[in-house]
Amino acid sequence: MTRIIMHGCNGHMGQVITQIVKEDKDAEIVAGIDLRDSCENGYPVFTDIDACDVEADAIIDFASPKATDKLLEYAIRTQTPVVLCTTGLTEEQLVKITEASKKVAVLKSANMSLGINTLMKLLKDAAKTLAPAGFDMEIVEKHHRLKVDAPSGTALALADSINEALEEPYSYNYDRSQVREPRKDKEIGIVAVRGGNIVGEHEVIFAGLDEVITFKHTAYSKSVFAKGAVQAAKYLNGKGAGYYGMADVIEG
Repeated sequence: MTRIIMHGCNGHMGQVITQIVKEDKDAEIVAGIDLRDSCENGYPVFTDIDACDVEADAIIDFASPKATDKLLEYAIRTQTPVVLCTTGLTEEQLVKITEASKKVAVLKSANMSLGINTLMKLLKDAAKTLAPAGFDMEIVEKHHRLKVDAPSGTALALADSINEALEEPYSYNYDRSQVREPRKDKEIGIVAVRGGNIVGEHEVIFAGLDEVITFKHTAYSKSVFAKGAVQAAKYLNGKGAGYYGMADVIEG
């Protein structure tokens, strides 16, 4: 049984995870941290993380970047592994996360979906074979109209996973509208679409002569990210200091 502290328990993702864990026989949320304590979660909620005196095997973080520094201090002090799911972190905070991972287990990923992270592994294998054969590579990502960053962090992570498999890194092209010329070699095109309430869709296209291979992942609800976060928390249970990713969870 993995005992979890839910950091940001009364936010949308915190509530999704709370419901998922209730049906998971191998995990239990033993405490929550949130500035709002108006929800009835079935576990104690602390408005200040320093006041939390409940022992746990892992922390899942879906809060605000403003709370990240204090969370890392708590994780180090209590030696509680932490799954960082909060986005929008500053460069300074990313450095702090790396430093914290030298003292406690930290898992961070651009996307917590098990499907997306499996896709990254498949793309590496595909790129090793298809890129040398002259296939062009394009990524099209679609999200809801309120998403402020473009391209998505996941699209960039997919591109990075492709580049990791290549002997010579490809450049990224985000906009071809300003240049009227044929497609350049050794580049990955990344296109962002925003509209409606699309949760998340990523399509990776390998286009060669007379054949096209397409990899596609569609998230129909945010529960896919919540399920991945819970799996990550189980994985970190008992792990020593280190910087982990979802690839570690998939490989077991």
